[in-house]
Amino acid sequence: MDGLSLGARLDRLPWSKFHTWIAVVLGAGWFLDAFQVTIIGGVLSFVMTQFHVNAVEGSLAVSLWLIGIMTGAIVFGILTDYYGRRSMFIVTLLVYALFSIITIFAWSYTSFLIFRFLTAVGVGGEYSAVNSAIQEFIPSKARGKVGAMVDNMWSLAAVVASLVTIFFVGILPPTIGWRVGFGFGALVAIFVLFARRGIPESPRWLFSKGHPQDAETVLEGVENQVKSEHGLAELPPYQAAKVGQPEKVLSFWPQLRELVAKYPGRLALGCALDFSEASGYYGLFTFAAVVVFPAVHVVGVQATWYYLWGGVGAVIGGIIPYLTMDSWGRKPTVLSGYVVAALSMLVIAAAGATHSPTAVLWAFMLAEACATWAWVSAYPTFSESFPTHLRATGVGFSVAVGRLGAAFAPLWLAAIAAAQGESAALSVLAAFYGMGVVTMIIWSIWGVEAKGKSLEEVAPPPAAG
Repeated sequence: MDGLSLGARLDRLPWSKFHTWIAVVLGAGWFLDAFQVTIIGGVLSFVMTQFHVNAVEGSLAVSLWLIGIMTGAIVFGILTDYYGRRSMFIVTLLVYALFSIITIFAWSYTSFLIFRFLTAVGVGGEYSAVNSAIQEFIPSKARGKVGAMVDNMWSLAAVVASLVTIFFVGILPPTIGWRVGFGFGALVAIFVLFARRGIPESPRWLFSKGHPQDAETVLEGVENQVKSEHGLAELPPYQAAKVGQPEKVLSFWPQLRELVAKYPGRLALGCALDFSEASGYYGLFTFAAVVVFPAVHVVGVQATWYYLWGGVGAVIGGIIPYLTMDSWGRKPTVLSGYVVAALSMLVIAAAGATHSPTAVLWAFMLAEACATWAWVSAYPTFSESFPTHLRATGVGFSVAVGRLGAAFAPLWLAAIAAAQGESAALSVLAAFYGMGVVTMIIWSIWGVEAKGKSLEEVAPPPAAG
């Protein structure tokens, strides 16, 4: 492309239906993940009853889900940087849809667990493929708020899943209701799968792999679509800048080696932020169900209503980074999100000490809002910090590390609560978010502020930097 910056051409494009389509259709991956995570809390008791399993065996459904996400995030992260964004965000959603459908027909608890694990592998791959593609298509002036908007589909899905559980799954016979709940998620995935077929490959990825002509063809198609929509004869000018050509990746594992060797600070940012928020978010989600709510006699269907209102709080919390990522900037938005998330855990502890169900409900809504503020601002921040040819691998590895925290946090919190009480466990939850605070203080001093910058400025390819 004669040395002209492909990224600058993408970034100067006015917002169009193409960008909206990218955000909605790819962002649906977050919706599907949250739907599965939330609905399992409402239907797991039905599954356990039907297959005659105890509480310990029932908890395997959650553990294997997290292990599946870890597996999918790493494997599909590497594959997405190797084979491309488009092929993988089709494959990952196909895996999700296929095994969600098969889960409906599970004939034993073992088969249910296997299908849940394989569904989670697809979800883990969505993190890597979808986040990479969205970052690489959205113009720099809107990249922060669009990333936050897409991530907030998780909160919306949590509300929908709670409603499905309350008003749909609960009124059907127990042996059928949970199957219908998973079928709802599969149906949404099938519609999204067909919608994704029209999304092109990322021009940035094509260029990074040494296919400049293919990148030019895709980019010209996008430019012509935008011009037609806005009735423009010519697009706005852009600042030309030469983009370096990264070394070609010839096999899978060198991608991880290059990340660790050349981008240790960026990889540490992603891993620390994701470990912090996943430990805190999943820890809160589980700990509230097994300790906080029962302590104020909120159980069964009533607890589902609490999660519904918590989801409303999460939607509100996700609006904050949408408004601030491209105005305040990434650093202050993420840092303040982790600070308020840590403080909100202490608010729940204070509310629990009152033994008031109402106080606990309001504190839970606040905690969901603050926790969502933290993670919704974190994902776009560390996703855009990796260079294009390693972006999906970096996101996948960060997500996998985060799911380690998500898997172990509930166990740690339960043990601490049993030994030292509920307040001590919630203080540990606050400490998890404190890890994110420390990480962002360090990044705020030495890291790059990506507000308004092209991806090539945030993370120059090796030959350019």
